[in-house]
Amino acid sequence: MAPLRKCPICGKPRSTQHSPFCSTRCRDRDLVRWLDDGYALPGPPATNDDEAQA
Repeated sequence: MAPLRKCPICGKPRSTQHSPFCSTRCRDRDLVRWLDDGYALPGPPATNDDEAQA
């Protein structure tokens, strides 16, 4: 039997209706994090090469 996966926001059991989250609230909290730049990928700072050439 596969282990029960949990909501990445609050840790409660996932809901099939809101997968991978447990509720609309957690799904919306995740969206707000994305929109407020709460998530970032590691790497070098971005540069605007197009503006430098203009």
